[in-house]
Formats: sequence, C-alpha cells, structure tokens
Amino acid sequence: MAEEWVTVAKSGDVAEGQMIEVSLDGKAIAIANVEGSYYAIAGECPHQGGPIAEGDLEGTVVTCPWHTFRFDFKTGRTLDPPIGNCAKYEIRVSGDDLQVLNR
Repeated sequence: MAEEWVTVAKSGDVAEGQMIEVSLDGKAIAIANVEGSYYAIAGECPHQGGPIAEGDLEGTVVTCPWHTFRFDFKTGRTLDPPIGNCAKYEIRVSGDDLQVLNR
C-alpha cells in the first residue's frame, strides 16, 4: 500500500491539553493537543491494551489509565521500561483537518 495522508478528525475535536481516540484501518490511535501542537501514537497500551486516550495527560506525557505506565507523545517511547513503546504516527494539520500518515 502506498503511503497516504488520511483525515481522522477536525482540529477543533481536540481541545488544548486533551486527547481523543480515532481509528485508522481498524487500529486505535490516540491524538493529543499540547499547546497547539498535535501528536499521535498507538491508542492501545503495549502492556495490556489499555485505552491511552482515556489516561491523564501532563505536557506531552500520557499515563495509561489501567496500570499507570507512561509514554511520551512526541516519541511514543515509554518512561517505564521494560514496557514497550507505543508506535508513533506522523500527524499534520491541513486546513481544519487532522491527518495521519497511513503507511
């Protein structure tokens, strides 16, 4: 499949300091708005599949609501090894659309 930018939400859907979960080809993706910048990572915690977008967001760090593992939205990296990282997705704003690069 060729890479393509896919609209998954509107920029107004994610208030500053908040997160939402969207679906891209059946995969959950968490999107965060941190001080007007948008970040996207896998929406399921690699530990046991907890819903990342339902966690607590402090700056660019999200805490999974199930077992409190933390991840950086900028990189997808865990702050609590040995838990694995969350996949990071490229995201852009095009007009009012939030688009994720589908690879």
